[in-house]
Amino acid sequence: MRSDPPVTLKDVAALAGVHPATVSRALNPETRLLVSAETATRVDAAANSLGYRPNTVARSLRTRRSHTVGVLIPDLNNPLFPPIVRGIEDRLAADGYVALIGNTDSDIDRERLVFERMRARHVDGFVCATAHLSSPLLAEAAAGGIPVVLMNRYAEGYGFPSVSVDNERGIAMAVEHLASLGHRRIAHIAGPQDVSTGLSRYLGFKAAMTAHGLPVDHDLIVHASAYSLDEGDRCGRDLLAAAPGCTAIAAANDMLAVGCYTALEAAGLSCPRDISVVGFNDMPFIDRLKPPLTSVSFPHYQVGTEAGRLILEQIAASAEGMAQGDDQPKVLYLAPELKIRGSTAPPAR
Repeated sequence: MRSDPPVTLKDVAALAGVHPATVSRALNPETRLLVSAETATRVDAAANSLGYRPNTVARSLRTRRSHTVGVLIPDLNNPLFPPIVRGIEDRLAADGYVALIGNTDSDIDRERLVFERMRARHVDGFVCATAHLSSPLLAEAAAGGIPVVLMNRYAEGYGFPSVSVDNERGIAMAVEHLASLGHRRIAHIAGPQDVSTGLSRYLGFKAAMTAHGLPVDHDLIVHASAYSLDEGDRCGRDLLAAAPGCTAIAAANDMLAVGCYTALEAAGLSCPRDISVVGFNDMPFIDRLKPPLTSVSFPHYQVGTEAGRLILEQIAASAEGMAQGDDQPKVLYLAPELKIRGSTAPPAR
C-alpha cells in the first residue's frame, strides 16, 4: 500500500484562493499579523480540511529557528531531575518551544556527543545541568555565541546565566540543625569537587562548622567521585572505619545520604539512634524512607521554569544580534529550606 503524498502549502493556497506565501505568513505565529483576519481564517479552514501539517524541519532551515531547546541532564535516574525538567518544558511550551532531553551519565565524552548531535538538529539553545567548573565545551559554546543557561550548577568565566539553590546557605542549615541537637563530631560526604555543587557545599560545610565553634576534622571528610548510591555506601564505610566517633553525617546530596543508610546497616548501626544523617536536594519520595531523610530542600519546579525563562531570553537576544557577553550574566540563587524528618536526633549519651 502506498501512502498519500503529504499536503503542501500550494495545496492549501489553491483551496484558500491565495498565494502560497500568504499561507506561510498566516500559519506562522510570528507573521500572522501581516495577513488580514478574514484571510487568516480562510487559510486555517483550508489547512484543517486538508490535514496540513507544517514541515518544521524545512522551516528551521529557512529561518534558522527550530523552536527546540536541548536540555542536558547528568543522570536521569536521579529523582531530582523530573520535576525540574517538567518546569522547563512547561515554561518553554508557553512560548511554543519543545525540550529535547539528553542524558550524559556524568560522562564528559558523552556530554559532547549529545551536545553536538543536538546542534546538528538546529536546537536554538541549551539548558545544561552538567556544567563542570572548567569546561572546554562551555568555552567553545561561549566563543560560538550559542545561547546556554546553566541549571542547578554554575561555572564562572563563561558568561552564561545560571539558576541554582544557594548551596552554602543550604549546607549551613544542615550543620546548624545538627549542632542544635548537640552533635559536635559531624562528618561530611562531599560531592565531586570539579562541579559547583560539590565544591560550594564542601566549602560551606567547613565555614559553618567554624562558625559554630566546631572542629573541622579532615578524618571526618570524605570525597565522593560521583553523586550515586554506591559512592554514598563507599564513603559511609570509609567514614566509619576512619572516624568511628562521629555522631552525624551531612551529605552533599540525597543519593549519597541514602547510600549511607546501606553502610550503617552493614556496620550494625541504626539511624538516627547511632548516627544522624542529613541529605541535600529533598528528592521526591525520600520522606518515604525508613527513617525519612532530613534534607535541604529547594523549589525544583521553579528551578526549571527559571531556566526556561532565561534560555528564552538568551535565544531572543541572539536573534536580535546582541552579544551575550555585553552585560553581566544573570545568576539566580533560590532560597533553601531544611525539611526535618526522622533521620536526625540528639546524639546517644
